[in-house]
Amino acid sequence: MTTLGRRQFLAGAGALAAALPSVSYADSLAGTEVPAFWQNKSGIFPASVRADFPSVLRETYMNSASMHPVGTFAADAVKQVVDFRLYGPGEGRSDFGAAKQEELKKKFGALINASANEIAYTANTSDGENIVVMGLFGNLSGGPSTSLRASNIVIDELHFTTSLYMYKELEKKGIELRIVKHKNWAIDPEDMAKAIDKNTRLVSLALVSNVNGFMHDAKAVSAIAHARGAHLFADIIQAVGAMPLDMKALGIDFASAGTYKWLMGERGIGFLYVREDLQGTVLPTTRYGHRQVSNFNRSALTWEPLSGAARYETGGIPVMMAACVDAGINYVNKLGIPNIRAHAKQLTDRLQKELPPLGYKPLTPMGTETPILAFELKDAAATTKMLQAGKVIGTVIANENRLRLAVSVFNTHEDVDRTVAVLGGKSSSL
Repeated sequence: MTTLGRRQFLAGAGALAAALPSVSYADSLAGTEVPAFWQNKSGIFPASVRADFPSVLRETYMNSASMHPVGTFAADAVKQVVDFRLYGPGEGRSDFGAAKQEELKKKFGALINASANEIAYTANTSDGENIVVMGLFGNLSGGPSTSLRASNIVIDELHFTTSLYMYKELEKKGIELRIVKHKNWAIDPEDMAKAIDKNTRLVSLALVSNVNGFMHDAKAVSAIAHARGAHLFADIIQAVGAMPLDMKALGIDFASAGTYKWLMGERGIGFLYVREDLQGTVLPTTRYGHRQVSNFNRSALTWEPLSGAARYETGGIPVMMAACVDAGINYVNKLGIPNIRAHAKQLTDRLQKELPPLGYKPLTPMGTETPILAFELKDAAATTKMLQAGKVIGTVIANENRLRLAVSVFNTHEDVDRTVAVLGGKSSSL
């Protein structure tokens, strides 16, 4: 078997780097300089980046699509808040208060071309999607209203588990559900178009599928949806932080994301994007809390509602987790999303080339611009044992005979070498 080795890839990296812009939309918003490594045209992040994620020194971690390792920068940010709570104000100790919380909304918004007023805090991705669905369709505990009985929801089978479950439950309450099937592990916009009609109220999709890394042509799907009077929701947890995003250009009306994947944060906090002109009209408030108002007068029971997506928030947010993802976004901006994308592409290109000859059928369409790959397995149990013995961490979905691998900024060509060797049944000693 002939494989493309690390040296051959590095030899071609200069051409790859030269072909890509050094600064993109996301970089210009972040106002960061291009790192020195990129100026040298290597295309692979230096050892100093890998050192920022100590846990990956123990094993070959190819599983960031499940949970991204915590970086030292994030741990330091959380420690500042912990120390503040332990000892009070002082050098190296600070709370993540209202001003920092508002600034974090701006930072997240900049990653997706949205204003802070279009961003609300949530608990996770699914929490945000629930806010959208309950706002559009109501509680539905007694079944849909007469005006909603003729409406339908369009999703696809590469959507996330929570979404598939939620919409099937809504189907039981009288909302028609249309599920578009994949073709060769991709969703064709023409097939979405066949399912969307004038009675479609919502189209919901995972912009990047957790199943295999497939990325929707959201711009094409949103154009179809809008032309027929529907709105588009996107689960963007597997996209934001890994590639440039623009909610306006893509025509996405609502989006949500947790923070523990490519934003390098932690579980327990997420973001909801609601297009400004849809707030309070198309998407009403369905949950209530003190974060939605200001100048509350207890005796008169009066208050002033806050503008923007704050209307979808309720109580306090987990400030330690907010500090964590704040540091994560800063780190992503420091590296630069185009550079992150180019780094990942070299590694995923190798996996796409070197694993199929070993018997792993690719389930991710060639040319997919994401850091996530999936492969069909003949023997899930045997693959699991090989990965465990070789200390390579990926996700094996045994009941679907599928292996998912994902690369991030700390991964190297040596990680690919080891992964290919282990999956080829060879010793992991390289």
